[in-house]
Amino acid sequence: MPKKLLIWLVIAFAAFYLFTQPENAANAVGGAFSAVGRAFGSVITFLSALFK
Repeated sequence: MPKKLLIWLVIAFAAFYLFTQPENAANAVGGAFSAVGRAFGSVITFLSALFK
């Protein structure tokens, strides 16, 4: 039960943040995707170097 409540609280906070500060929310999402892209690139670089 606490896990379900926590999930709903996170969703409510994200919706509140999205509606009250949409530009900052977009920047946060863009930053998250950028970080995932950099991490993926680092893994590819590592695997490329490993199998040379």
